[in-house]
Amino acid sequence: MLLHAVESQRLYQQVAHQIGALIRGGTYRPGEKLPPERDLARSLSVSRPVVREAMVALELAGLVEVRTGAGTFVQRWQDAAETRLHLAEPGDAGPSPFEIIAARRVIEGETAAIAAHHATPEDLARIREAIDRMARDIDRGVQAVDHRDDGDLLFHVHIAKAARNSILEDMVSQLWLGMTRPLFTTISRKVRLPENARTAVTDHRVVFERIAAHDSPGARAAMHRHIDVVLDIMLTGDDVAFPESTEAAQ
Repeated sequence: MLLHAVESQRLYQQVAHQIGALIRGGTYRPGEKLPPERDLARSLSVSRPVVREAMVALELAGLVEVRTGAGTFVQRWQDAAETRLHLAEPGDAGPSPFEIIAARRVIEGETAAIAAHHATPEDLARIREAIDRMARDIDRGVQAVDHRDDGDLLFHVHIAKAARNSILEDMVSQLWLGMTRPLFTTISRKVRLPENARTAVTDHRVVFERIAAHDSPGARAAMHRHIDVVLDIMLTGDDVAFPESTEAAQ
């Protein structure tokens, strides 16, 4: 009996492969505009965030081009060799950004609540320094979440350390690693998430205050509010980068 490898694909990859197949089959031709996110989501019976992730994966693969204020178009290629290169199956661009944010809300909310119970003065000093570092990095224009000394990253990691649970610490670190993958960073750039960093600093200070007050419910709620802001930005986007994104996500 001939065995075949079992495929394990993320949902956005399945959508990207379906749309990619339509491009390869000529249903959508070079230069042609693709249907809006909402229409694709309805046709595929998936959420608009999944379609958005698929579009970015296709863009990273060189199959489509997202044009500012105009929509998403099938890419034009210079010659036959370039066409064959880009008509290959799009690869894995990383974990789903919306799943990462949803997981962060669950895990980091509880982690903050636990940290509020266990945090020592030394833990609080490290968390406060991480916030100050993030603020300084923003002022200098050098903030980068893919750097191990990034203040934003350290803030969340130090809270996990304060929870005194190595598993939670590893989980938080892994979630943040996913945020450095191409799919997440590309969507972040398109919805201008980095431009909201100063708001994040303010949110961080509220979380810190609740942890310092040993207010577990307050710390959990503050972390949830902080991550909900990130999710709202990624869902609504901005009508320049994602022309259809100002409508409510389905």
